[in-house]
Amino acid sequence: MTDEEQLLAAQNDYLEAGIHIATKTRSPGMKKFIYKVREDGLYLLDLKTIDTRIRVAAAMIARYDPKDVVVTASRIYAIVAAQKFAEIIEAKFIKGRVTPGTFTNPNRENFMEPKLIMISDSRNEKQAIKEVSSINMPIIALSDTDNSTKFIDLIIPSNNRGRRSLAFIYYLLSREVLKARGKISTNEEFGYGVGDSEAKMEMKQQTKRQQQ
Repeated sequence: MTDEEQLLAAQNDYLEAGIHIATKTRSPGMKKFIYKVREDGLYLLDLKTIDTRIRVAAAMIARYDPKDVVVTASRIYAIVAAQKFAEIIEAKFIKGRVTPGTFTNPNRENFMEPKLIMISDSRNEKQAIKEVSSINMPIIALSDTDNSTKFIDLIIPSNNRGRRSLAFIYYLLSREVLKARGKISTNEEFGYGVGDSEAKMEMKQQTKRQQQ
């Protein structure tokens, strides 16, 4: 069996999605996930490691009751992909910033007690990470090279800003969670495509304004 056959998707699909293209900044905790540095200074993440981490994350998520899993996303591209993921695996979803007390203050109207959290951006969603770490809830997070890895139990190294990258990651995660749960047994049985998780192009300008 070739290396490509062992991946969850064809290597070219990974590359075209840009899932491995990171930033020009590196945090200490992300060093081990870097494959090499491009001539323009951008770090490239190791595809095999990304693939393996997606498998591990899917198996981990599948062990929990869907109602005990919460998925968070704050950036527009991540919101579309993460929300579709949560819908497919029947998990709870939080759009935007997680307000303090969401997981720790029973008196809050939006209080919830999940047992596992999936973070779409470990930099943008640091409030959620900080809060759930105080109650020892397991954390899975998509992390780029400039992200802190503090408090994260399972890091999925990835381009967590790109529209296509996020769609591809969450597409694979959705499929693999359903397989791990025994809901489907083959890739062909998965009734969704990458496009179902991908933000539309018209959101591009809105995203640029958000990031300015």
